[in-house]
Amino acid sequence: MNEEKHILSILVDNEPGVLSRIAGLFSGRGYNIESLCVAETLEPKISRITMVTKADSIAIEQIKKQLHKLINTIKVIELTGQDFVQREMVLVKVTAKPENRAEILRIVDIFRCKVVDVGKEHYTIEVTGDEGKINALLSLLRPIGIKEIAKTGIIALNREPK
Repeated sequence: MNEEKHILSILVDNEPGVLSRIAGLFSGRGYNIESLCVAETLEPKISRITMVTKADSIAIEQIKKQLHKLINTIKVIELTGQDFVQREMVLVKVTAKPENRAEILRIVDIFRCKVVDVGKEHYTIEVTGDEGKINALLSLLRPIGIKEIAKTGIIALNREPK
């Protein structure tokens, strides 16, 4: 079977231990969680977990069935294959030698990023976008010298029907 990336949006009760049980479900079956974001929704008693994993179609169906069985799970939505919006935020600390600073600022401008910190030898850049935008930015910054990266992981919502 072919493994592909799946994005799951899981609405759960906002209670201690819920995330641990969901993560345990994945690790207990040998599935890796590639990305995980959790925050409360408009309703403070409900949290949205956005999770990215790689699995074949049979495995992802099993995962969804197991998630539905957990008592604190309200709803499981597989966004893969649907029309949805996704974003990720990345902080990139890049080496900023005097001869590269103008180039870095041009790249920041082109990608509509922000320089959020400036040091003697580095800039920290904040970028928000989809995987393609982030990868394109990183490929341009790599030759200049990336010192560190921190990523939020993917967040996603399905689009309204037209």
